[in-house]
Amino acid sequence: MLPFGLVVLYVKDIAASTHFYRGLLGTEPVESSANFVMFPMPPVMLGLWVQDEVKPAPAGGPGALELDFTMDSAKAVTDFHAEWVKRGFRIAQAPEKMDFGHTFVALDPDGHRLRVLAPNPS
Repeated sequence: MLPFGLVVLYVKDIAASTHFYRGLLGTEPVESSANFVMFPMPPVMLGLWVQDEVKPAPAGGPGALELDFTMDSAKAVTDFHAEWVKRGFRIAQAPEKMDFGHTFVALDPDGHRLRVLAPNPS
């Protein structure tokens, strides 16, 4: 099995995205340069890379990637939604029950999707 350790989001404004993810994750970057920032997001790392600097040039656009955050209850999902609304996050999907569980979706500054979900019990 290949070891997996880094998810990279392509961003337009590294300063705005760094500020957003610093607040979202409640942590500081472990690496930072003019065009790349990396945050710990155990069990992996989250990289932010200025899209104009990526080689080869990426395909796709905003919203083409989704980060999922798993909660243990529908109440936790609802609580995170209320907190993120207070913080001014853009909400793309209000909390609702779907086939896989209770969920909502917010957007980061580049339109990447941030899904918070409580899966259905197995």
